[in-house]
Amino acid sequence: MSATPDQTWWTANEIAEAALPDLPRSRQGLEKVVKSLAWRSDPERARRRKSRGGGWEYHWSLFPHTARKKLLERVAVPKEEIGRGELWAAYENLPDATRAKAINRLRMIQTVEALVQGGTGKVLAAGEVARQEGVSSRSIFNWFDAIEGVAPDDRLPYLAPRHRFAERKQPERPDYSAFMGYLKADYLRLEQPTFNQSYRLACRLAKDARINAIPPISTARRHLKRDVPRTTMVFAREGVNGLERCFPPQIRDYWSMTAMEGVNADCHKSDVFVEWPSGIINRPQIVAFQDIHSRKILSWRVDHHPNKVAVMAAFGDMVEEYGIPRNCLFDNGREFANKWMTGGAPTRFRFKVRDEDPLGVLPLLGIKVHWARPASGQSKPIERAFRDIASDVAKDPRFAGAYVGHKPDAKPENYRSHAVPVAEFLEVLEEGIREHNARLGRLTETAKGKSFDHAFAASYATAPIRKATEEQRRLWLMGQSKVKLHAKDAQARVHGNSYYADWMVEYAGKDVVARFDPENLHAGVYLYDKAGVFMGFAPVREAVGFFDVLEAKATASMKAQVRRAERKRLKELQPITPQELADDLRALGSKIPERLESKVVAPEFGKHAHRAPLVQPPAFEPPQPSAEAKVYHEDFVRKAAEKAQQNAKREETDRERFKRYLEIKEREAAGDEIGEAEARFATRYPSTAEYRALAKLVELHGKDEALG
Repeated sequence: MSATPDQTWWTANEIAEAALPDLPRSRQGLEKVVKSLAWRSDPERARRRKSRGGGWEYHWSLFPHTARKKLLERVAVPKEEIGRGELWAAYENLPDATRAKAINRLRMIQTVEALVQGGTGKVLAAGEVARQEGVSSRSIFNWFDAIEGVAPDDRLPYLAPRHRFAERKQPERPDYSAFMGYLKADYLRLEQPTFNQSYRLACRLAKDARINAIPPISTARRHLKRDVPRTTMVFAREGVNGLERCFPPQIRDYWSMTAMEGVNADCHKSDVFVEWPSGIINRPQIVAFQDIHSRKILSWRVDHHPNKVAVMAAFGDMVEEYGIPRNCLFDNGREFANKWMTGGAPTRFRFKVRDEDPLGVLPLLGIKVHWARPASGQSKPIERAFRDIASDVAKDPRFAGAYVGHKPDAKPENYRSHAVPVAEFLEVLEEGIREHNARLGRLTETAKGKSFDHAFAASYATAPIRKATEEQRRLWLMGQSKVKLHAKDAQARVHGNSYYADWMVEYAGKDVVARFDPENLHAGVYLYDKAGVFMGFAPVREAVGFFDVLEAKATASMKAQVRRAERKRLKELQPITPQELADDLRALGSKIPERLESKVVAPEFGKHAHRAPLVQPPAFEPPQPSAEAKVYHEDFVRKAAEKAQQNAKREETDRERFKRYLEIKEREAAGDEIGEAEARFATRYPSTAEYRALAKLVELHGKDEALG
């Protein structure tokens, strides 16, 4: 049964047959739209059909705006047959000029009614209003007829020009769908070809396919904009990042936070060439921590490249001066996702989380770690601070000739004509960061025209701040390394140095975590178990001179003390001595055999030695293969030569290697013999990227379709 334009409930087939704008023209496509937009979850506008066959019916108000407008244009619905909601929906879709005419007609009718209530006759009142407005009296009376029996608050839609609701005959237009398919296929690509390029390619392909319906370029452009939503076009040509730019950024509430409730950190490569004391000239990396609430930079360190030692040092400076934050927002670089800092906390893209990993500094201090989205600068407020510092500090007059530009194609003419000494660079950088924090006129929601320093101080004075204890201070001042104590002497080896203390003997062979100062490995190590419980301190064992008598005496004395202590402890733990145990065994009176026989025969050497004559073994004669074995061997050699010749002619393709691996696995499952070379291949091949790619294709499309 075909649909009529004036019906309000539609089945999926009727919607598809109606060929409405922005709706699919097939039942399958429409079912996808129903599912994605959850039409059936609206009980007021979706219902089960009560007629034979069942199925679902959908109210026309669920259709897109363009589809509803199309339906209203196809039929002029009598006022007694249309619902109030549909009536106003149709009026809302009219052009502004048409609605303005309806409003003007309503104003004239209200003027006539006011004159009638004042005692003027209706004919006279209509004539007077018609004369003033420049219309005919007959028109005013026609408008009164249109609103007869209509509530005063619903008059406006009935006064709109009725031709807007009438069905219009659409001129026959050529079918450009085949051509547009070529155009969309080429234009909607990440390579972003121009529209003219895609149009020329589509024309060439359409002519080759004998397609006559080729629209002009302006028509093709208009059809493309009509058929492809803007977000879909951006996603197809610019990918996920482009699609995200179509939506406004997230608005974050900084005011509800407090100072030190959350900090974020990142690295920035300076735009200045710096000369280090060693003579190396490079662009140093700045590691900085920033308070999220106030945007104040709390601490910073400089090094040749981003590394965990610089991050740990900057973190320690912040905690020493301001306290322990509750949350840390990190970039996902290796310098922040290292296990010194975040061991035991799930990271997004760096390293693996293992149960045996020692806990990092942040989990031990109860700091919650958050990871910023990769390649998303707006996720980290410190990116804005680095932009200011790069502009102000890097262009300082004292860095003239050392500035490199903010991008490769913006190098100044005096590029690399000078390198700043590192001491001067650190001095200027410190001045720049202090000025950045103290600059007035900040327009953030927390600074309110004042400085970042003021915003931080105002919140810091009332915020609950966690201060670090001496035990906690050892955590961030030290790097960490998981080591295994020596199985015998219990020494700990860290970065080529040996560490030992008397108490470590009891833990020989156990896994521990050594925390140390990366800049002073000779200061000793603090040892913790894997759960983070402090075990004790172990000093470094330094090498001594070969003929250092005093050190030798001290070592000998220490060993003698240990021996005496161990003898005393052994005597306490051993109530019966070995001598007493031997006496008890003798008292048992063990019996000695009457006749002793020698179990060891003394050998005789020299020329008079009596030697037994040597018996010559029979000569070895290899077994002769049977005739059947000879035939099998010759056939095997021939096939191997043929296979080697085939392999020499052409190189094995990736799909042939994958099939060979599957064949070997099938033979393995069947218990057949596998050659040594095949075993090596089957062991190594699953670790290659080629195997993973083809295995994914087989999983998605099946073995026959993926491998051919």
